[in-house]
Amino acid sequence: MFRPPVNRTMRVLDRSFFKQKYDLAAACVLEKKKIQQFQKLLHNDILRVDRYLTVRSAPPSAYEVFNNARDLKCFLLKPSIRLDDKSTWSSKLLELVQSQQIHVAPYELVLDYDYWTYHDILSAVLPEAEQDELPTGFSVVGHIAHLNLRDQYLPYKDTIAAVIMDKSPTIRTVINKTNDVGEENEFRTFKYELLAGKDEMDVATKEQDCLFEFDYSKVYWNTRLGTEHHRVVEKFQPGEAVCDVMAGVGPFAVPAGKKKVFVFANDLNPESYKGLLTNIARNKVSQFVQPFQEHGREFIKSSAKLLQQIDRDVEIPSKASRVKSPKGSSSPQRPSQIFTQPKVFSHYVMNLPASALTFLPSFIGLYANQKHLFHPHTSAEMPWIHVYCFSTKSDDNVEEGKKVCAEISEHLGHEVKPGRGNGEVEVWDVRDVAPNKRMFCASFKLPEEVAFRDVK
Repeated sequence: MFRPPVNRTMRVLDRSFFKQKYDLAAACVLEKKKIQQFQKLLHNDILRVDRYLTVRSAPPSAYEVFNNARDLKCFLLKPSIRLDDKSTWSSKLLELVQSQQIHVAPYELVLDYDYWTYHDILSAVLPEAEQDELPTGFSVVGHIAHLNLRDQYLPYKDTIAAVIMDKSPTIRTVINKTNDVGEENEFRTFKYELLAGKDEMDVATKEQDCLFEFDYSKVYWNTRLGTEHHRVVEKFQPGEAVCDVMAGVGPFAVPAGKKKVFVFANDLNPESYKGLLTNIARNKVSQFVQPFQEHGREFIKSSAKLLQQIDRDVEIPSKASRVKSPKGSSSPQRPSQIFTQPKVFSHYVMNLPASALTFLPSFIGLYANQKHLFHPHTSAEMPWIHVYCFSTKSDDNVEEGKKVCAEISEHLGHEVKPGRGNGEVEVWDVRDVAPNKRMFCASFKLPEEVAFRDVK
């Protein structure tokens, strides 16, 4: 109903420009106890504005009518109801005025910069031709707002950043990415420019009831993957072993550790490894999550051997019962839980979508001459591999599924096909990353022919 004033030539944010005044009528109430009653009676007359209280303090002129009244309240009336034209008044409003229960008075509604939203302000300053895709989808990591502005919005970047700071109380830093993730180095970090606030990149953020702390400028973190992290962690069962090959600062590993899943978490980036150590300690999962700093290709092989060599039990003391026992009796102590680390991994997670598929040859012959580790000799099944990758995008992802499976087949030297049946690959649509680019997670059981292949 109300819109801020427009200035599409503004390059430096002028907050005072956005002050807008509206001359309205207000229904002033003498008896506070009847406010709720009158709200119902005048339901069709009362102005309702987003983020603006319906009941307001009455204007000074109302006190001249209601002698000796104190702290009068009023309802703002719709703009169609004019103070000087009773033909615009409803019969209910007219009746209440005639009975002197309500007085209609002039009211100046003032909406200033503080009232308007981020979207309102940008709509008022950006060119009309650029209104379809306003830069509203920025990421928030801790106290940082992370923009990825398109070229057409760069002339307005300082204004955009200033509005974000004003409208988001928890934001203390606004940055804009200046290159693609991974262009700077192999660790998926990116260059950025500081648009507003302080250049403080050490952040703390929560995901899956875990606290993560890291230097955002030196590691990879994407808040848009929170749902995907949860989806995959849900597949892990307490007591299983998981190999997180490209663990980052622990978005899969740490929540899994909280589920009492044994995790070998690896990342080659020294800063990610540093963050991983911090987050393991901060979330008290060191009994289940072990950190490593190796190249992923070697880690796939070395971790499988190491897991077989380690005998490890974790005892979780039972929680004391809150039920009080009768006098003179003692409640039986529930036994502690003991989790024994398995000898083989149940899952491998490979979250490096630009190149993770090229790591798959490391699985060839991973368990050569070791069939005795798996069913039917033990209860262990072949491990699941969850490997991330990029591909094109379409409405049904059918062609993309075929492409992804063709790449997997080539790297494994073993044909796999998309599907959800035994021996097939589930190609999960994770998210769009560009107009013609989509991120996928391919999940499949490691084929026995690949795992047991004799590699000379």
